[in-house]
Amino acid sequence: MHDLPHRPFRHAVVTGGAGFLGSHLCERLLHQGVEVTCLDNFLTGTRANIAHLMPDARFRLDHCDVTEPFRVRGPVDLVLHFASPASPADYLRLPIHTLKAGGIGTMHALDLARDKGARFVLASTSEVYGDPLEHPQRESYWGNVNPVGPRGVYDEAKRFAEALTTAYRATHGVDTAIVRIFNSYGPRMRPDDGRAIPTFIRQALAGDPITVTGDGGQTRSVCYVDDTVGGVLALAGGGHSGPVNIGGAEEMTILDLALLVREIAGSRSPVRLVDSPVDDPRRRRPDTTRARETLGWAPEVPLSQGLRRTIAWFRERPSGGRILGEDTGSVPSVGR
Repeated sequence: MHDLPHRPFRHAVVTGGAGFLGSHLCERLLHQGVEVTCLDNFLTGTRANIAHLMPDARFRLDHCDVTEPFRVRGPVDLVLHFASPASPADYLRLPIHTLKAGGIGTMHALDLARDKGARFVLASTSEVYGDPLEHPQRESYWGNVNPVGPRGVYDEAKRFAEALTTAYRATHGVDTAIVRIFNSYGPRMRPDDGRAIPTFIRQALAGDPITVTGDGGQTRSVCYVDDTVGGVLALAGGGHSGPVNIGGAEEMTILDLALLVREIAGSRSPVRLVDSPVDDPRRRRPDTTRARETLGWAPEVPLSQGLRRTIAWFRERPSGGRILGEDTGSVPSVGR
């Protein structure tokens, strides 16, 4: 595990902390003895993701929307900004709030880090590269993004968040870092969030047709959540400003990924090809040289092992961990 190698933290704030990645970050930080304040408002995140953390006296939950002004009591020395709808189903349903989370929400999180003198880590995404013309994607690549396409609300929100983070570093001297996350997967993903792996698992376990978009030849490089969290915290604990790619090294087609999920799940579901989403990237693989050389980070969990863990979790929690009938509040969630 590659966690906080250079500096100790006492109190971390995780925006979107009840989401998929955010909840794993909260959990790992608590295991390291760090006090954690989780900010979320529970539309894409869920209380079930953090229920096991609630008895810990070092864990505090604040039900709030970071696109509105908020305050955190006491000293803070790390802010992890993971508040944003992160799956296509969510950001296509919440386009304006996705843009607000990347813009206003990022500004509020940066203001918190500035006021507290804290290290700030922005959760950016491989989506800033769009449908890339460079392969694999290095951090120096500027991307190929359609700003007026349906995916633009997420792509451009994250690109603006990166620019805002860089401006706060240059203008206000905030200690910032940017991590570009590639296709993380694992327990606590919602089965209905629209991303490939939870969709394939849900369909395979139910015996439904596994829907593969396009011709299935588009590629992705996926990374198990434990490795993703390790990379984020390695960046947090160092002094590098990024951006740094964190993602899997093994590129595979979506069709091959669907077949592997079906095999591991022991399913007989047929595979069905469906229309490809607009602006769906054809190829996606990170160049992780910078992460390896500056953070000493590389993914450790093999794909087959990560999928087995994830499928086992879905078998035990057919609702994806969401508490049936849970009150998710009246404001759009910023949980990642």
